[in-house]
Amino acid sequence: MKVCVVGAGAIGGWMGVKLAHAGHAVGVLARGATLAAIQANGLQMVSGGETLRVDVTASANAAGLETPDLLIIAVKAPGLRDAALSVKSLISPNTIVLTAMNGVPWWFFDRADRPLNGTSLTSIDATGDVNSSIPAGNVIGCVVHAACSVDAPGVIRHKMGQRLIVGEPGGGESPRLASLHRALIAAGFESELSTDIQREVWFKLWGNMTMNPVSAITGATTDKILDDPLVREFCSNVMREAQAIGNKIGIPIEQTPDARHDVTRKLGAMKTSMLQDVEANKGIELDALVAAVAEIGQRVDLPTPYTDAMLGMTRLMARGRGLY
Repeated sequence: MKVCVVGAGAIGGWMGVKLAHAGHAVGVLARGATLAAIQANGLQMVSGGETLRVDVTASANAAGLETPDLLIIAVKAPGLRDAALSVKSLISPNTIVLTAMNGVPWWFFDRADRPLNGTSLTSIDATGDVNSSIPAGNVIGCVVHAACSVDAPGVIRHKMGQRLIVGEPGGGESPRLASLHRALIAAGFESELSTDIQREVWFKLWGNMTMNPVSAITGATTDKILDDPLVREFCSNVMREAQAIGNKIGIPIEQTPDARHDVTRKLGAMKTSMLQDVEANKGIELDALVAAVAEIGQRVDLPTPYTDAMLGMTRLMARGRGLY
């Protein structure tokens, strides 16, 4: 395949290296220090004590790249609008646009068999530019279960996990989804097909929509958050609100907050991606992870006082640091 990666950070860079190593022609849309590093030294991944380097085409704009068969959008949510506008010219009728991002995506309600079908969330796509730039029929959703970080521009460190869950936003199966699944498997990913990718998105969000903001506010790792009974219960109350919303939109979650906390606690002293962004003075993904949930609650007439409190406090902290 011809592959284009938009967002050569931790996840996008990791996916780009593995796909290029598998023989696909990979192009990267990048800028600044990342663009310069990739042009000079290729795209690199450190994993298990070894460094894998691949040659890719890197450009600051779409004009320097070929129309891809697979376009991977792996930017942080605050950069989604600019990314969508920048790649509009690269999308052909046959291009698969794979969204490897955290939080609620703009295509979340592209399900004719569910409540709120066709709803556009202001918290995700306030201007409508994302939806108008990326045709809905090109999108395949992706939920990433992997831990990666950036050692330096163009140098990605893979820590754990290879799992990618992919699915059609409209549900069900398709030949293009099956073909993509096979390509991801061949490239070394643990790819899984889902006939309900929204359920996978919501379940992952349910687990990290509290740990991220609370860690960003407090500076604490996930073990300390969960070992404090008051903070743990606050997180559980937010999760119960999201659970109630899920019931309203046709995505029930059977797991209890405590059971999910126990899974997270076993992972030890994790520093969330939002805390890492705060420490690096980068914009945070608050809208996709929290504001979207509060907005969906409003759309289905469910109050979300705990979610609103978490959103307000995190937003206030971030605005004070110029991160939101």
